[in-house]
Amino acid sequence: MPHAETSPQTAPNLTAVLFGLSGCLVDFGARTRLTGDHSAEYAEVTPGALDSVHSLQRQQIPCAWLDELPPALSHSLAGALPEWIKPSQHPATISPWPAPNACWQALMTLNVSRLDGCVLVSGEPRLLQSGLNAGLWTIGLASCGSLCGLSPTQWQALSQQERDIRRGKATVQLFGLGVHSVIDHLGELDTCLADINLRRLKGEKP
Repeated sequence: MPHAETSPQTAPNLTAVLFGLSGCLVDFGARTRLTGDHSAEYAEVTPGALDSVHSLQRQQIPCAWLDELPPALSHSLAGALPEWIKPSQHPATISPWPAPNACWQALMTLNVSRLDGCVLVSGEPRLLQSGLNAGLWTIGLASCGSLCGLSPTQWQALSQQERDIRRGKATVQLFGLGVHSVIDHLGELDTCLADINLRRLKGEKP
């Protein structure tokens, strides 16, 4: 049996983490998906994205991103991301979301041999449904995904109350899908992944 360090608070490491691209790692608000347009602003990384992926790299947890935008556009959006985060095969060449195939293919690209400990993070409901169908742990993003659909400038222009209302509606929709956790953006990912690990340690399955 492979050695895995555990303690009363620490479960074995996660196996792999898959990310949506637009509305998750980059393109706050998934504006490219919603408008069909692309600007330099959309390619900017979302809050906490780089810190999150570098944290996973330090833990030697492999990562990949998925998107259903045209490949040339998605690779352009991904330009600010580290090269070691692998792009997955375009879902049109496998089966479109919410079929589970794209998630499984991404894990195969990462050479992952088991579903246990695999997580999908996204703000896109159809991709999250794909992750649920694939048997993954799923984390929904409330503020930076397509359910809020606002650019960073538009989001910052809202009052705190308006943000809370939009975030709350998106959170209800995401939990309605059956996702396992919902966070605001990737700046909260480390804490959420630690919580999922504790749930795994207690025997919970996705």
